[in-house]
Amino acid sequence: MKYCKRCVMPDTKRGVYFDENGVCSACLHVETKKNINWDARQKKLMELSNSIRGSNGNGYECIVPVSGGKDGTYQAYLMSKVYNLKVLCVNVSAHLQTYEGISNLNSMVDNLGVDLIKINVRPSIQKKIRRYAFAELGNPNYAEHQVVFAAVARTALMYKVPLVVWGEDIGVEFGGNVSTSSNDEGSAEDLINNDLFMGEDFDDFTRGRIDDNGLLFYRHPPKTEFDTLNVKSIYLGYYHWWDGYKHLQVAKKYGFISRRDGILSGNILDYDNIDEKLCELHIWFKFIKFGFWRPTDQSCYQIWNGRMTREEGVQLVLDKQYEFPSEYLKEFLNYHELTESEFYECEDKYRNLDIWHKINRKWRLKYEVY
Repeated sequence: MKYCKRCVMPDTKRGVYFDENGVCSACLHVETKKNINWDARQKKLMELSNSIRGSNGNGYECIVPVSGGKDGTYQAYLMSKVYNLKVLCVNVSAHLQTYEGISNLNSMVDNLGVDLIKINVRPSIQKKIRRYAFAELGNPNYAEHQVVFAAVARTALMYKVPLVVWGEDIGVEFGGNVSTSSNDEGSAEDLINNDLFMGEDFDDFTRGRIDDNGLLFYRHPPKTEFDTLNVKSIYLGYYHWWDGYKHLQVAKKYGFISRRDGILSGNILDYDNIDEKLCELHIWFKFIKFGFWRPTDQSCYQIWNGRMTREEGVQLVLDKQYEFPSEYLKEFLNYHELTESEFYECEDKYRNLDIWHKINRKWRLKYEVY
């Protein structure tokens, strides 16, 4: 493993590349962002908003996907209060929501005056896909990555909403794969080809063992349907500098609360990814496979936005990366009908021995951040 000279991102991250000076593509993008004319881009978004305002009769003009996190509240605020569109927020209900996730959704609706539609897929199917994906892919959130994007898209088509506003393009912000349309014009039309969807084909994975009648919201509609109804999808991060801490400051004005019990194990922030319970153990498997997880991701983001030095980030990663996210382990095991020994067997199955070895009977990375 090699690490970026400016942040703490390793070269094991899917889609990342390093330049000849050892600087990762995410850091290079930060430099690009500094030279963007953000006022001009926001003017373009206002022009787009003006062009669609009132185009859907008495219906909604914009969909914002939300989970109960700070970024969704910020997106809903911008599109409803700054760009003055009639916003429908769409929440694809998490398997196990947290108190904070539920509270923040309710506060957003009450304080921003936006409508919210919640989509609940069949729990029996969701559990089954998650269990298969955990055992066979080491990726328990495989089902969520499918349903979040597909269900929001289908909602836009059902209500004939002309604009869907996603947050950031993870390939742009975190140095992964980026489509030409996203890079050049902020289009999210190709979002189902981002890094979250690389790997197993969904139809192949579910064929013959999942009831096809329960998979509508897992399958993204064909692009031709969007073209027919003239539904446009964009990344808000193309028009506004994406900074979760600044989003937090806005979201707090509309009732957002951080995690009541403080920072989760392995994390350095108490306000990030706090809306559901099962994701932490999913991200832990990223550590098992690729050698980095929450402390690296969160430290990088602080470094990119000038709130942390690389030296501070290195120390935080070294201090936090081996903290196992035990807070929701019991719920994870119960939800997936697993024993603790089955969980750790799966952990061993997906551990990347190219980057891990044992020291004094404890698993440690062969190549620590430096």
